[in-house]
Amino acid sequence: MYRRALDGYEKAWGPDNKSTLNTVNNLGNLYANQGKLVEAEEMYQRALDGKEKAWGPDHISTLNTVNNLGSLYKDQGKLVEAEEIYRRALDGYEKAWGPDHTSTLNTVNNLGSLYQKSRQAGGSRRDVPAGAGWKGESMGPGPYFHP
Repeated sequence: MYRRALDGYEKAWGPDNKSTLNTVNNLGNLYANQGKLVEAEEMYQRALDGKEKAWGPDHISTLNTVNNLGSLYKDQGKLVEAEEIYRRALDGYEKAWGPDHTSTLNTVNNLGSLYQKSRQAGGSRRDVPAGAGWKGESMGPGPYFHP
């Protein structure tokens, strides 16, 4: 259905229309859920590029796609990239919504999950301050993963 909607939006409004870009993001979600990670990354990157042009890098819709891309990178095992992307989303959400908004806290949770995955995989990371990212506390400059 998303593919059908995307085809229609592209014909009616063009590839850079906001509704088209939201559908591209949704198609990325679908592909990610289906385990089609390469296709999902293509859709998320396309949506991100278009949203940055249409709305700017700090718009909530752009940040939602940034967060989705971070989750995809985590699933792909690209932990350094995932951290970088999650931090971008976190910084944007904190500026837009504040430290206690559910979107901000969701991204804090995503970072925590990422750090846990790294530990389970035997990855190397610097110590993260206890409670960092909560109640307005900064997680520091990062990155926490060593390439």
